[in-house]
Amino acid sequence: MIVVDNITVHAGDFVLRDVSFKLNAGEYGALMGRTGCGKTTLLEAIIGLKQVQGGAIQIGERDVTHERPAARGIGYVPQDGALFSTMTVRDHLAFALEIRRLPKDQIQNRVDELAQWLGIEHLLTRRPFGLSGGERQRVAMGRALSFYPAILLLDEPLSAVDEETRGEMYELLRRVQKQSGVTVLHVTHNAEEAREMADVVFVLRDGKIQKEGA
Repeated sequence: MIVVDNITVHAGDFVLRDVSFKLNAGEYGALMGRTGCGKTTLLEAIIGLKQVQGGAIQIGERDVTHERPAARGIGYVPQDGALFSTMTVRDHLAFALEIRRLPKDQIQNRVDELAQWLGIEHLLTRRPFGLSGGERQRVAMGRALSFYPAILLLDEPLSAVDEETRGEMYELLRRVQKQSGVTVLHVTHNAEEAREMADVVFVLRDGKIQKEGA
Protein backbone atom coordinates (compact mmCIF):
# COMPACT_ATOMS: atom_id res chain seq x y z
CA MET A 1 0.00 0.00 0.00
CA ILE A 2 1.14 3.54 -0.79
CA VAL A 3 -0.41 6.49 1.01
CA VAL A 4 0.68 10.01 0.04
CA ASP A 5 -0.83 12.53 2.44
CA ASN A 6 -0.69 16.23 1.54
CA ILE A 7 2.98 16.24 0.58
CA THR A 8 4.85 19.28 -0.66
CA VAL A 9 8.00 18.77 -2.74
CA HIS A 10 10.35 21.39 -4.20
CA ALA A 11 12.39 20.62 -7.31
CA GLY A 12 14.24 23.81 -8.17
CA ASP A 13 11.61 26.42 -9.01
CA PHE A 14 8.96 23.73 -9.45
CA VAL A 15 6.71 22.89 -6.49
CA LEU A 16 4.23 20.09 -5.92
CA ARG A 17 1.99 21.20 -3.08
CA ASP A 18 -0.52 19.27 -0.93
CA VAL A 19 -0.61 16.15 -3.13
CA SER A 20 -2.56 13.15 -1.81
CA PHE A 21 -3.55 9.70 -3.06
CA LYS A 22 -3.81 6.07 -1.92
CA LEU A 23 -2.93 2.89 -3.83
CA ASN A 24 -4.06 -0.28 -2.08
CA ALA A 25 -1.82 -3.31 -1.60
CA GLY A 26 -1.64 -5.50 -4.70
CA GLU A 27 -3.15 -2.89 -7.02
CA TYR A 28 -1.63 -1.73 -10.29
CA GLY A 29 -1.88 2.05 -10.51
CA ALA A 30 -1.12 4.28 -13.49
CA LEU A 31 -0.05 7.88 -12.90
CA MET A 32 -0.77 10.16 -15.84
CA GLY A 33 -0.41 13.86 -16.59
CA ARG A 34 1.07 16.37 -18.98
CA THR A 35 4.83 16.52 -19.54
CA GLY A 36 6.38 18.63 -16.78
CA CYS A 37 3.46 18.29 -14.37
CA GLY A 38 5.61 16.56 -11.72
CA LYS A 39 5.02 12.82 -12.19
CA THR A 40 8.70 11.89 -11.88
CA THR A 41 9.15 14.31 -8.98
CA LEU A 42 6.31 12.56 -7.17
CA LEU A 43 7.89 9.13 -7.74
CA GLU A 44 11.25 10.40 -6.51
CA ALA A 45 9.59 11.73 -3.35
CA ILE A 46 7.97 8.35 -2.68
CA ILE A 47 11.25 6.50 -3.07
CA GLY A 48 13.17 9.11 -1.06
CA LEU A 49 15.27 10.71 -3.80
CA LYS A 50 13.49 14.03 -3.26
CA GLN A 51 13.06 15.52 0.19
CA VAL A 52 9.49 16.21 1.29
CA GLN A 53 8.89 19.65 2.79
CA GLY A 54 5.48 18.83 4.20
CA GLY A 55 3.00 16.01 4.59
CA ALA A 56 3.70 12.29 4.96
CA ILE A 57 4.40 9.14 2.92
CA GLN A 58 3.32 5.73 4.17
CA ILE A 59 4.39 2.36 2.74
CA GLY A 60 2.31 -0.47 4.14
CA GLU A 61 1.88 0.36 7.81
CA ARG A 62 5.11 2.40 8.06
CA ASP A 63 5.64 6.14 7.86
CA VAL A 64 8.72 6.40 5.64
CA THR A 65 8.66 10.17 5.08
CA HIS A 66 12.14 10.69 6.49
CA GLU A 67 13.69 7.27 5.88
CA ARG A 68 16.60 6.72 3.50
CA PRO A 69 15.70 5.28 0.08
CA ALA A 70 17.36 1.94 0.85
CA ALA A 71 15.28 1.55 4.02
CA ARG A 72 11.93 1.98 2.26
CA GLY A 73 11.93 -1.40 0.49
CA ILE A 74 10.85 0.04 -2.85
CA GLY A 75 11.92 -1.25 -6.28
CA TYR A 76 12.44 1.55 -8.81
CA VAL A 77 12.85 1.50 -12.59
CA PRO A 78 13.78 4.99 -13.87
CA GLN A 79 12.81 6.07 -17.35
CA ASP A 80 16.16 5.31 -19.00
CA GLY A 81 16.76 2.14 -16.95
CA ALA A 82 19.96 3.67 -15.50
CA LEU A 83 22.05 0.57 -16.21
CA PHE A 84 25.77 0.65 -15.39
CA SER A 85 27.88 0.37 -18.54
CA THR A 86 30.67 -1.68 -16.92
CA MET A 87 28.39 -4.26 -15.31
CA THR A 88 27.00 -7.40 -16.92
CA VAL A 89 23.33 -8.29 -16.81
CA ARG A 90 24.16 -10.87 -14.13
CA ASP A 91 25.89 -8.15 -12.08
CA HIS A 92 22.83 -5.92 -12.33
CA LEU A 93 20.49 -8.65 -11.08
CA ALA A 94 22.82 -9.43 -8.17
CA PHE A 95 23.58 -5.81 -7.24
CA ALA A 96 20.93 -5.12 -4.57
CA LEU A 97 21.45 -8.56 -3.02
CA GLU A 98 25.22 -8.12 -2.75
CA ILE A 99 24.71 -4.76 -1.04
CA ARG A 100 22.50 -6.56 1.47
CA ARG A 101 25.26 -9.17 1.95
CA LEU A 102 23.14 -12.22 1.16
CA PRO A 103 24.97 -15.57 0.89
CA LYS A 104 26.42 -16.22 -2.57
CA ASP A 105 24.28 -19.29 -3.20
CA GLN A 106 21.10 -17.34 -2.43
CA ILE A 107 22.19 -14.57 -4.78
CA GLN A 108 22.93 -17.06 -7.54
CA ASN A 109 19.56 -18.76 -7.12
CA ARG A 110 17.69 -15.45 -7.20
CA VAL A 111 19.61 -14.24 -10.27
CA ASP A 112 18.82 -17.47 -12.12
CA GLU A 113 15.17 -17.23 -11.08
CA LEU A 114 14.85 -13.63 -12.29
CA ALA A 115 16.64 -14.33 -15.56
CA GLN A 116 14.29 -17.19 -16.36
CA TRP A 117 11.25 -15.22 -15.23
CA LEU A 118 12.16 -12.23 -17.45
CA GLY A 119 13.43 -14.26 -20.40
CA ILE A 120 16.98 -12.89 -20.27
CA GLU A 121 19.03 -16.01 -19.47
CA HIS A 122 20.87 -15.61 -22.78
CA LEU A 123 21.92 -12.07 -21.84
CA LEU A 124 23.54 -12.72 -18.44
CA THR A 125 27.13 -12.23 -19.67
CA ARG A 126 26.29 -9.18 -21.80
CA ARG A 127 26.83 -5.53 -20.88
CA PRO A 128 24.14 -2.90 -21.58
CA PHE A 129 25.72 -1.61 -24.78
CA GLY A 130 23.88 -3.17 -27.71
CA LEU A 131 20.82 -4.33 -25.74
CA SER A 132 17.46 -3.35 -27.20
CA GLY A 133 15.11 -1.02 -25.35
CA GLY A 134 12.96 -3.94 -24.25
CA GLU A 135 15.97 -5.94 -23.09
CA ARG A 136 17.30 -2.99 -21.08
CA GLN A 137 13.94 -2.56 -19.36
CA ARG A 138 13.78 -6.26 -18.48
CA VAL A 139 17.22 -5.99 -16.86
CA ALA A 140 16.24 -2.83 -14.96
CA MET A 141 13.04 -4.52 -13.79
CA GLY A 142 14.97 -7.58 -12.62
CA ARG A 143 17.33 -5.40 -10.63
CA ALA A 144 14.37 -3.58 -9.03
CA LEU A 145 12.60 -6.83 -8.12
CA SER A 146 15.66 -8.75 -6.93
CA PHE A 147 15.23 -8.05 -3.21
CA TYR A 148 11.47 -8.87 -3.10
CA PRO A 149 10.13 -5.32 -2.69
CA ALA A 150 6.51 -4.78 -1.72
CA ILE A 151 6.31 -1.70 -3.97
CA LEU A 152 7.49 -1.27 -7.56
CA LEU A 153 7.70 2.21 -9.12
CA LEU A 154 8.00 2.42 -12.91
CA ASP A 155 8.81 5.71 -14.66
CA GLU A 156 7.75 5.51 -18.33
CA PRO A 157 9.02 1.90 -18.54
CA LEU A 158 7.85 1.37 -22.13
CA SER A 159 8.91 4.68 -23.67
CA ALA A 160 11.96 3.13 -25.38
CA VAL A 161 10.31 0.01 -26.80
CA ASP A 162 8.81 -0.44 -30.26
CA GLU A 163 5.17 -1.32 -30.88
CA GLU A 164 5.91 -5.01 -31.46
CA THR A 165 7.75 -5.27 -28.15
CA ARG A 166 5.13 -3.24 -26.27
CA GLY A 167 2.60 -6.08 -26.23
CA GLU A 168 5.24 -8.46 -24.88
CA MET A 169 6.04 -5.99 -22.11
CA TYR A 170 2.36 -5.66 -21.17
CA GLU A 171 2.24 -9.43 -20.72
CA LEU A 172 5.50 -9.43 -18.76
CA LEU A 173 4.32 -6.70 -16.38
CA ARG A 174 1.07 -8.55 -15.75
CA ARG A 175 2.99 -11.75 -15.02
CA VAL A 176 5.43 -9.95 -12.73
CA GLN A 177 2.64 -8.47 -10.65
CA LYS A 178 0.64 -11.69 -10.49
CA GLN A 179 3.58 -13.86 -9.46
CA SER A 180 5.20 -11.41 -7.04
CA GLY A 181 2.10 -9.76 -5.57
CA VAL A 182 3.92 -6.42 -5.76
CA THR A 183 1.99 -3.12 -5.65
CA VAL A 184 2.84 -1.16 -8.82
CA LEU A 185 2.72 2.56 -9.59
CA HIS A 186 3.42 3.08 -13.30
CA VAL A 187 4.03 6.58 -14.69
CA THR A 188 2.92 6.96 -18.30
CA HIS A 189 1.57 9.53 -20.74
CA ASN A 190 0.14 6.73 -22.89
CA ALA A 191 -3.60 6.17 -22.40
CA GLU A 192 -3.39 2.72 -23.99
CA GLU A 193 -0.84 1.60 -21.36
CA ALA A 194 -3.11 2.83 -18.60
CA ARG A 195 -6.12 0.99 -20.05
CA GLU A 196 -4.14 -2.23 -20.60
CA MET A 197 -2.42 -2.37 -17.23
CA ALA A 198 -4.08 -0.38 -14.48
CA ASP A 199 -6.66 -1.23 -11.85
CA VAL A 200 -6.86 2.47 -11.07
CA VAL A 201 -5.66 5.60 -12.86
CA PHE A 202 -4.41 8.74 -11.10
CA VAL A 203 -4.19 11.97 -13.09
CA LEU A 204 -1.82 14.67 -11.83
CA ARG A 205 -3.29 18.00 -12.92
CA ASP A 206 -2.54 21.45 -11.54
CA GLY A 207 -0.65 19.89 -8.65
CA LYS A 208 -3.59 17.73 -7.55
CA ILE A 209 -4.33 14.02 -7.97
CA GLN A 210 -7.64 12.98 -9.50
CA LYS A 211 -8.59 9.30 -9.26
CA GLU A 212 -10.28 7.67 -12.21
CA GLY A 213 -11.39 4.16 -13.10
CA ALA A 214 -8.99 2.22 -15.31
